[in-house]
Amino acid sequence: MRLYDTDIASRLMLGTAQYPSPAVLAEAFRRSGAGIATVSVRREAGGAQAGAAFWDLVRDLGVKILPNTAGCHSVREAVTTAQMARELFDTAWIKLEVIGHADTLQPDPFGLVEAADILVRDGFEVFPYTTEDAVLADRLLSAGCRVLMPWGAPIGTGLGLTNIYALRTLRAQFPDVPMIVDAGMGLPSHAAMAMEMGFDAVLLNTAVARAGDPAAMAEGFARAVEAGRLAFGADPMQPRDMAAPSTPVIGKAFLE
Repeated sequence: MRLYDTDIASRLMLGTAQYPSPAVLAEAFRRSGAGIATVSVRREAGGAQAGAAFWDLVRDLGVKILPNTAGCHSVREAVTTAQMARELFDTAWIKLEVIGHADTLQPDPFGLVEAADILVRDGFEVFPYTTEDAVLADRLLSAGCRVLMPWGAPIGTGLGLTNIYALRTLRAQFPDVPMIVDAGMGLPSHAAMAMEMGFDAVLLNTAVARAGDPAAMAEGFARAVEAGRLAFGADPMQPRDMAAPSTPVIGKAFLE
């Protein structure tokens, strides 16, 4: 998988929040083989060096870091947070979140496009967390985004892919744009479905971090992503309404 001219070995991306301990987090990454970790800059808010140990842990994972602007509700907040992230992590990558609704955590489409435009012109390589809306996707691409991150369902719900039609439409409309399904997945089967639909990767956090055994769940998601991608590449059969015999009828005995 190639994202912004960088090759990433794994199509599974994991968040780094809500784990019961740093050791469990590290074990989840080890067993999943995830290639990218997304981190929130807001973890630094408790004090000048409050997050230092956490950053050291993330760096020791040996994965590509994708900082995010989680919790930002305005363009100004998101842009400032992205600029802080660039200084902290020395990377132009930023997962852009501009939240528009407190209950659903749905992106603010207008603020998202405005912030993406500002950040791209400032040299960032933007990964916008968006809905599955194709018009919004077109605006983000026009602003200079080269990757899209449509949601599967609202963050933290575990509902899976709630709007299959819109996701299929989005994938079909922009076949050459790398797309990562982000948020809402609760089970490995949800990730497998996204990959079978032709999406390039999945990003999740709560489903792994809040599982009874996060490391085992992380490995489960990794296997599901691999299986889904393999199935997509194998050109699966199309479903049909009528039954069709799988055994040839040639040579079958007929009674008169």
